[in-house]
Amino acid sequence: VQLQASGGGLVQAGGSLRLSCAVSGRTFSSLGMAWFRQAPRKGREFVAALRWGGVTYYAGSAEGRFTISRENAENTVYLEMTALNPEDTAVYYCAATDSLSDFNTAKFSETSYDYWGQGTLVTVSS
Repeated sequence: VQLQASGGGLVQAGGSLRLSCAVSGRTFSSLGMAWFRQAPRKGREFVAALRWGGVTYYAGSAEGRFTISRENAENTVYLEMTALNPEDTAVYYCAATDSLSDFNTAKFSETSYDYWGQGTLVTVSS
């Protein structure tokens, strides 16, 4: 499975961005998908996840501002981010797993995902 993230950039506080993650090498609908992020000098943290049937999960910091979605016809998962603030500055990574048990057990943990994109940088200026 190959993941290609894109869509990062520089945005002012209060602005919006949409990240994309193109998936290849596996039937897209058989994967659980997630977004993580890593801010400077911090560990990687969970942002949002999307289960096979479409159920979504969000970190508290993302709830109400970010939306994860997938377009099966395009083999792409999206992260729509609104009301961005400087604390959202980070490299954003998309991740995937084909293990339903791993996803159900620990979807918030990066160790549950076997496939990772290269990351896309989001910088929010104040």
